[in-house]
This record gives sequence, structure tokens and C-alpha cells, in this order.
Amino acid sequence: FKYIWLRQIVVGICSMMKKSKSKPMTQILERLCRFEYITVVIFPEDVILNEPVDKWPLCDCLVSFHSKGFPLDKAVSYANLRNPLLINDLNTQYHIQDRREVYRILQQEGIDLPRYAVLNRDPDKPDECNLVEGEDHVEVNGEVFPKPFVEKPVCAEDHNVYIYYPTSAGGGSQRLFRKIGSRSSVYSPESNVRKTGSYIYEEFMPTDGTDVKVYTVGPDYAHAEARKSPALDGKVERDSEGKEIRYPVMLTAMEKLVARKVCLAFKQTVCGFDLLRANGHSYVCDVNGFSFVKNSMKYYDDCAKILGNIVMRELAPQFHIPWSIPTEAEDIPIVPTTSGTMMELRCVIAIIRHGDRTPKQKMKMEVRNPMFFELFDKYGGYKTGKLKLKKPKQLHTRRGHYIITHGSPFFSIPVFSRYGHFSGINRKVQITYLPHGQPKTSSEEEDTRKECPSLLLVLKWGGELTPAGRVQAEELGRAFRCMYPGGQGDYAGFPGCGLLRLHSTYRHDLKIYASDEGRVQMTAAAFAKGLLALEGELTPILVQMVKSANMNGLLDNDSDSLSGCQHRVKARLHEIMQKDQEFTEEDYDRLAPTGASSVVNSMRIVENPVMTCDQVYTLIQSLTSQIRKRLEDPKSADLQLYHSETLELMLQRWSKLERDFRMKSGRYDISKIPDIYDCVKYDVQHNATLGLEDTLELFRLSRALADIIIPQEYGINKVEKLDIAYAYCLPLVKKIQLDLQRTHEDESVNKLHPLYSRGVMSPGRHVRTRLYFTSESHVHSLLSTFRYGGLLDEEKDQQWKRAMDYLGAVSELNYMTQIVIMLYEDNNKDPSSEERFHVELHFSPGVKGCEEEEKAPMGFGFRPASAENDQKQTDPGSLEDLSRDEPDRALPLSEPMGIHRRSPLIRNRKTGSMEVKSHTHNLLLSHVVLQSGSQCWRSVYGVKCSEFSPYHIMCVSPQVLSETSSSKAGSYRLFPSCSRQSPEMKQSGLGGCLLPLCSLTRSDLGLVSPPPILALTVSGGNAK
Repeated sequence: FKYIWLRQIVVGICSMMKKSKSKPMTQILERLCRFEYITVVIFPEDVILNEPVDKWPLCDCLVSFHSKGFPLDKAVSYANLRNPLLINDLNTQYHIQDRREVYRILQQEGIDLPRYAVLNRDPDKPDECNLVEGEDHVEVNGEVFPKPFVEKPVCAEDHNVYIYYPTSAGGGSQRLFRKIGSRSSVYSPESNVRKTGSYIYEEFMPTDGTDVKVYTVGPDYAHAEARKSPALDGKVERDSEGKEIRYPVMLTAMEKLVARKVCLAFKQTVCGFDLLRANGHSYVCDVNGFSFVKNSMKYYDDCAKILGNIVMRELAPQFHIPWSIPTEAEDIPIVPTTSGTMMELRCVIAIIRHGDRTPKQKMKMEVRNPMFFELFDKYGGYKTGKLKLKKPKQLHTRRGHYIITHGSPFFSIPVFSRYGHFSGINRKVQITYLPHGQPKTSSEEEDTRKECPSLLLVLKWGGELTPAGRVQAEELGRAFRCMYPGGQGDYAGFPGCGLLRLHSTYRHDLKIYASDEGRVQMTAAAFAKGLLALEGELTPILVQMVKSANMNGLLDNDSDSLSGCQHRVKARLHEIMQKDQEFTEEDYDRLAPTGASSVVNSMRIVENPVMTCDQVYTLIQSLTSQIRKRLEDPKSADLQLYHSETLELMLQRWSKLERDFRMKSGRYDISKIPDIYDCVKYDVQHNATLGLEDTLELFRLSRALADIIIPQEYGINKVEKLDIAYAYCLPLVKKIQLDLQRTHEDESVNKLHPLYSRGVMSPGRHVRTRLYFTSESHVHSLLSTFRYGGLLDEEKDQQWKRAMDYLGAVSELNYMTQIVIMLYEDNNKDPSSEERFHVELHFSPGVKGCEEEEKAPMGFGFRPASAENDQKQTDPGSLEDLSRDEPDRALPLSEPMGIHRRSPLIRNRKTGSMEVKSHTHNLLLSHVVLQSGSQCWRSVYGVKCSEFSPYHIMCVSPQVLSETSSSKAGSYRLFPSCSRQSPEMKQSGLGGCLLPLCSLTRSDLGLVSPPPILALTVSGGNAK
């Protein structure tokens, strides 16, 4: 009995050494060996080639595949002799070596192929060798192929594929071959087809220069990526590490069905094939058999896990190994909701602000020179009265400068050249037509102001996503996986990251949207890279996965075209902030009528706005003086600051603020306060090593002013806030409403066809994810909609009041601020029941940056225990495992933490599942108390090099996304109060009833916290 219990399942790897020792195979086998009952044996190449099959090692499961020089006949004989479990069928590998057989099988399975004909130069089959060649076409066995067409050798091992071009395009041919260095094809002037050998001739498919490579691991899993087509120019695109650039690709429902068909038709569990996307359809043009993805840790994790589970499922009963098919949390996306019930996650919607950026800079001027009117007319500016130019050729005039005129003098300002090559992704010029010229700003200008038409020229530069911003977005993307079933709080853990499994097993419907600002688009791409464990540069991800064009103002707004309400609000702000006296009670009522504690606290710090502006102006003068002295010092002249900025450029941005902040009249331009705070925050966080004096005082004062001005620019009272929010985010709110509707037209995009869904648990179910990346204005507006839209009554609902109090205490919506909406469904409830649906709203105010932020309000993440855990029977690898591994600690705020972290997915008792070795990262762990009755859980959410912002729970009514307000009370549950706190919580700064959050160490990157929770249960009708 003991011998049977310890019996190992031997997996044999029978292939050429080049394949068995390759990096992908090595990575996958290392993971496969983590199954307790699996042992891997690699057959030596010498044995394979020179020994008879009865001398080959014994195995219970065989992974064997053909490549150049491999004796496939011997492998077939071995399989017949030993009868092991075959991962990839061996006999069908003969078919894969012949393109004719591949196409025959594909046709037999009803899979779309390019139109083709076979030319067999076989003496025994003369009727299959009829070729007529014309100048711009060939006729093969009666089938005519006009150029361009493709000529493929029938032998799949021959990679010399030719594409012939028509004479109208210059003729000749492109000759493809297996990659040699950085070349995969060359152009040849030869236009005549080959006269020896057998070939397949097929129609050329226009694919916009990309080929899609699909890799299956079993019929229910596929990884897809695109590369630049070798037919394009033959140059292999490589990233900064020398790897071929692969573009991440999301397969359509039909393509997923094709992947399943290919895997089953060729009986190849691990199988690669090529897709051509052309004319709105997808065509399979090649099947490669056993193929691995290169350089994807996520794929290695998934592949090993799936293969291991296949082996254990098939062989464990035979060897009496006590193993059962693991039911992964992600197979059916069911999780505990905030109310403690178990429901299926159906939809995740996130609205996220961009990451850390360089200071935005802007220059405005009125112009009347005819050159600008010609430019305005050339690009259609008169149609709308506005024009936005982002392309270099639209602006680049003479000597590399951008000609700008202000009044009558002509002068050249190389504004955009200061920061390197002009790029439309982060620099632009806006031109607005003024029929009667610029409105006068003072009575003194009344006599001099001309009434003739003019153009308002606005130049914008800077605002570029920094390296820190990219890291923030990518790390938040990784951490965001925890929002999905199977994430288990550990975004980097192996093997059970639920979001990645959900995505790769076809049940994740993901769309990513971004505004047209470069920093927003790159944030979205970096987030997607982290979320889906993608590899490589951001540009390919941006091109393939982020939608930013033709969105009809969904995430964009023209900040220079303010609504009438916003103009009035700014004028009132300007008036109040110009008073040279301490704020009176009347000023508090006028400036903070909503009673937001963040605004009130900032007004108390400011006291007298004009005196505070005087101090700020004096500190700016001191700062520019210090920078000038540094420039005069030869040792500092060539000093490089953060993100390749120079001292000269730093001086230019501060000198401009010094000039613009204090006007000629002696009054202060309040609109420059956000820019001042923006600049000093950037320098305090990224250029602190300069040691400039009084920067922290400038930061403190400018922040206090900014905390009054920035949120109030979106409305001072509730009516104004809703009015401005309506102007900014009505299209976005409508889109969110459509996203939550179960009958939305694209719901079936990522579902498997029912006939092909065996083996996928809950195949008809999927999780829809919609990610919207935008700027601060949309986040402010959306929060105003939630806060002041009459969703719940604060006087009647204490939970909602606590949530609103928390939002009122948040002074700044920093980089990576998140609002997340999650929809759940309980399939056991009647469709008309109010308990059928449940919605949670999560909110986090984003990154924490500077040391002055230790008084930030504390939020409360809430996810109670489910009923099945009432007996405290912890599933191996659960959060409670991790909480036992890493007890709470009180940590000094001035020191970074280096925590030895164990994956929450480690199994203490291995039962066929994988085990991960412990590894060390510099992590900051946010411990969140989760209570349900007497039971308390702790959720651990880790992000590298980070400091977390607080986060909080809100609760709203079912009418949250209905078009018309309703006074009917929604079905919602209040959360139990926190009556007790552990000593560890108190020491870590986790204070306050329902609002605990630990304060962590400061970091230059300042990464984000997870979005905490706002919860509600929704009636069946309203959930639609």
C-alpha cells in the first residue's frame, strides 16, 4: 500500500535536444515538476537516434513531436510498444508535415482557408499538374489566381514561400524564409513561378501587415499574439532586448471556436497555427503542430498547469493516487460579495486616471497674422470654430521652428523642440476662432483692444507619462487581477491567477478605452501589460488593445471651451481668493457650501488667500534664484534631472510661472495655482536630490491653495457640480449604463459556441471588463454624479453618509485614482427578485506621493467571509494562509519594507496541484480588516515599491445607473460596524471605525492602493 501511495507518474519528453532544452520547454517542465506525483524524464537525443525503442526510458505519459532530424517512425513504434498517454498524437504529425493534408483536414472541419489550388508535379498524377502562367496571373488546374498570389511548397518543412506581385505594382516577388538574424524575407525582381517541385497556390490576403500566431494548450485554452508580417519588408522588428516584437491579440468568438477545432482535428494538445485577418474574416493558413509561446511567464504557468491537470486526470485513478480534478475558483467566477453571499461576477467597469506625468505647460496668445488664418482654413477649422494640431508636418515650418506671432512682431519660439523630437502623443496646438477678438480683461484695454476677428493660439507641451507613471500603471494592472475570482490577493502568484485563466479560457470580454491624450493612452497600455501579463514594449500593446479614436467625446473634453456654468464658477473663485483678509464665516459658506472637510481644512491652512499667494510668489522667486545659481556653477551646468530634464529647462518652467502668477496689476492669477502645485509636487517627488531650500514649504502652501481651487473648479455648490458633471461625463455615464445591461448587443462576443463548450465549466458565462482611462476632470465629474445625484439619503443611510464623509475628506484625486463598478448575479434567485443582482462600487484616490500626506483619510476595504468558511476550514493557499505567514507588524514610516513573501497559492499539502517556492520582493502590504458578524478576515494586497492611498466603501441604491431618478428606496444592506481592533492595527495606524488603513513608507514611485468597495444589491428589473 505504501508503494502504491508513493507511485510517481513519469512524463517522458521525446524530442530533439534543441527542442527539449529550449527555454520555453525548460520553463514549463520546471513548473510541471511542482506537481507532487509527477516526475519528468527527458529522453537523451543519442538514445532517440541510435538505440532501439525497447531500450528507450519507460514513461506513463509521452510528450513527443517531430522537428528536423527527428525519427517520427521510431516514436510511433515506441508508443505502440509501451502504450503511454499521448499529449500530442503521433500519427497525425505525418499529416502536419504535408501542407496538402493540413488544408484537407481544415476544409473537412469547415475552417475558413484562403482560396487555393494544389499543383502536384507527380508523374503518376498528370491531371494535377496543369499550370498556365500569364504576365499577371497563373492558372492551376483550371483555377485562376491573379497577382498578388502566394506559392507554398507542399512540404511544411520547406519555409521558402514566395509572393508574386503584379506588374502594376512593379512586379517581382517577395521570398520568405526561416528567420536569419534580422531578416525573414527579401525582395527579388523575378516574376516567374518555380518550374520544379509541387506547390500550393493561394490567394494573397491583405492583413494590414500583421500575422496572428495562435497557441493552444488543450481545446479550451489559447494564447494569441501578432507579429509584423514577414511579407511586409522582411525586417524582423525587435524590442530593446533584441526579442522579436509580438503584439498581444484578443481572439474573437469565431477565432476561439477555430482554435478549438484545430486542436481537436489534429489531435494536438499543444498546437500552434497561423491566422490571417483580412476583409473582416479570419483564415487559417498554416498548422505547425507542437509550438510554445516565447518569453511569456503567464503562458508557461498556464501551460504547465493545464498539462499537469490532464496527466493527473487521466492517470491518477490508474495508479490509485488520491487526486481529484481541482475546481478552480476561476472556473466559475463565484465570490463572496460585500453582503456575505456568494454570487457570480458578471461585469467589472473601471474609470482610472492616468499615471505620474511631467508638469503640463501651456502658452496662450492672440494672433492675427494671415499665416495662421490660412493654416486654420487648410485643416477645416471654420467648420467647428476650433482646430487641434498634433502632427509635426502640420506645424513644422522653417528652420525647425514653429512660427508664432503675437500682435505685429514676428518671432520664432522652438517651444516643442525644447523637449526633443516633436511627438503628437504629448504635444499639440489648439486654435480657436474669435469673431470679435479676445474679450477685454480690464477697462484699461477697452480703447486698445481691436474688434476684428483673431485666433486664440494655445500651445501645450509636457504632461508626458514618466517612467514612474508607467510602473504605477503596470503594477496596478497586476494588482487589479485581485478584483477577479482566483486572484486571491496575490497578483504575481502561480499557478492560480484567476483573471489570466479567465481571459485565456475565452470567458473574459475585455475592452480598453482611453482619451486622446498621450499620457492617458500610455497609462492604458501599461495597465493592460500588467493586467494580462503581456511582454515587450508599450507601443504594440497600445496599437492593438487600446481604443482611443472616434469615441464622440466619451473620455475627452476641450478644457479651453468651458461651459457657461464653469466660467461663472471660476469667476467666483477668483473673486473670493483675491480678498486680502482672513476667510470669514461667509467665505466658508460661499466657498464650501457642501461642507467638504478637505476644503474646510485647506481654508484653515490658507487663512488669508492673498497673503498666502504672496508667500508662494516669494518662494517661487527664491526657487528660481537658487536654480540660476546652480546653472552658474560649472559643476551643475550639465546636471541631468529626472526624466532627462536639465536645469535650464527646469528654470524655464519655473520662470514662466513666476512671470504669469503675478499680473501687471499686482493681483494674482489664481488659475496658475494648479500649475504651481503640479510643478512643485513633481520636483519634490522626483528632483529632491537637488536639495533646493523651502520646496516643502512651497509644496505645503500651494497644495492648500490647490485643494481649494481644483475641486471647486468643477462646481462650488451641488447644483453647479451636477451641471458641470453633466457637461463632462454624460456620454461616459450612458456608456457605463449600457455596459451593465445584460442584453447589451456585444454580450456574446467572448462566449464559446454551445456545441464546442464541453470541458469548460459554465461555458455560456463570461465576465465583461470595460476599462476607461481618462484625466482628472472626468473622475471629478463622475464622483460628483455619484455624490450629488440623489442616489441615497445621507440622513437615512449611515453607511452612505460614512462614504460621503470619506469622499469629502479626500483632498486630491491623485494619479491612478480609480472608480470601479462590479456587477454580480445570483443564478439561484428568481430573475424578478431584488436579490438576483448585486452591485459594488469601489474607490481609491490613487497614489500617495510626498511626506506631507500622512494625514490622508483612512478608507475601509470590506469583503466578508462567505458562508462556506464559517467553520474556518481554510482552503490551501487562501488569504488566511498568507495572513498566518505574515503577521501584522508596526513599521516605522521612514523606512522601506523588505518583506519575505510566500505566494498565497502555496499548498501545504500537495495533492496534485503546483507548489511555488518562496521568493523575496520589496513589497508593501496593505492589511484590510474584513468583518462579517464575529468573523474577521484580512486581505493582503501587495504592490512593489509603493505607498497606498486610503480607500473606502460606499453603498448606493439600485437607481445608480438608471436614466431617470426614482424616489423608491433600493434594496441595500448596511455593513456591521467595527467594534474591535487588534493591537497590531492600532500600532500600524489602522484607526477609526469602518475606516482602517495602514500608513506605509514613502517611495519615489508612490504606487496605488486597490479600489475599495461600494456595495449595493439591485432588483432584477433595475439591474438591466
